[in-house]
Amino acid sequence: MSTSKLNRRELIQRTLLGTTAISAWQANIIGQATTMQSNATSCILLWMGGAPSQLDTWDPKPGTGNAGAAQATPTALTGVQISDRLPETAKAMKDVCLLRGMHGPEGSHPRASYWAQTGYLPSASIKHPTIGSHVSHHIGNPNADLPSFVRVGAGRNLTGAGLLGVDHDPFKIGNPNQKPANTQIPTTKPRFTRRLSLLEQLEQDSSRTGADHWTNANRKVYGKATRMITSPLMEAFDLEQENVASRESYGEGNFAAGCLMARRLIESGVTFVEVTSGNWDTHFDNYERTTDLCKQVDRPYARLLEDLKDRGMLDTTLVIWMGEFGRTPRINARGGRDHFPRAYSIALAGCGVSGGQVIGRTSESGEEILEGKNSVPNLLTTIYDKLGIDAFHENMSSVGRPIRVVENGALIEDV
Repeated sequence: MSTSKLNRRELIQRTLLGTTAISAWQANIIGQATTMQSNATSCILLWMGGAPSQLDTWDPKPGTGNAGAAQATPTALTGVQISDRLPETAKAMKDVCLLRGMHGPEGSHPRASYWAQTGYLPSASIKHPTIGSHVSHHIGNPNADLPSFVRVGAGRNLTGAGLLGVDHDPFKIGNPNQKPANTQIPTTKPRFTRRLSLLEQLEQDSSRTGADHWTNANRKVYGKATRMITSPLMEAFDLEQENVASRESYGEGNFAAGCLMARRLIESGVTFVEVTSGNWDTHFDNYERTTDLCKQVDRPYARLLEDLKDRGMLDTTLVIWMGEFGRTPRINARGGRDHFPRAYSIALAGCGVSGGQVIGRTSESGEEILEGKNSVPNLLTTIYDKLGIDAFHENMSSVGRPIRVVENGALIEDV
């Protein structure tokens, strides 16, 4: 059997049985198996920054006055159509649970992004953690070589760990086609080791003067960084290690590379990977711009689901496709669509999600939710439930106030 089809458990089992025909990178994964998260669930968030138009992606309205030039295509689900500019995604719909009844209270990008990522509105006194930080905190492995939370790609209005502290902030990769900056040892390994020993001696002197807190914090940061950059698992960030056919199957562009990197990172034990796609803020030339954006995300998204499934990883990996809100069904005078939090769509797949269904329905105009109305707190509660995280868990804020992971959320039925 081809090693490209082996998931983590199979690699470990087959090695114990004496299988030796595996790549060096897979051998490194096996060697680091004990540092991978114990419950084996993980998550990939595909963040569509700027708010994608639901009428040009998941909830088209062909033949209506609000459709404009947008058309629809049949999918693998009988009777379900999505945008004709998502042909590869249409083939993958049996693995997708599509929520067409999402709504929110905010139409401002910063506030709505904060709401979508945390389940709370912004506060001057409390910085709420983003989804990836909660996942890192609850099911990430603090002793793993690689960070529990990796964010791939540039983006605006993205939040961090907040009250959970820097341990759960994302490790950021600006360009997935390049190796992470400052992760190469600048000298020989023996000399690097001697430098670390010297640093430890200096820190011991510092701790004697009452600076224990800062010294320990510095040791912790340097220790994690050293463990990461000297780990063989760093190869997961190097897409050149992937065979050409695999790279080409994801398509071209940074988003495609980010999706491939996400699969490699999850395979290497990272718990949460966020891949960003920007510029969905289509106030003008909506049709032309969404056509280009759909082309960027369609093939990589469908291929990511297929690749995870082929490797036996989709059962334990939750894949989320979402933005901060939707866009107006009515097209404005500049051929664009404006902000519209009243009705929009998101998609879930994997990790126990019941795929092959649509939950929620909007009116013919797309302006009202007729069935399956759901809020962000409900969505986040459902996401955390699939990952085995208690959404009612309380963290203590810096002002001494207990803050739930999600406030006022309920599970979305049938997901």
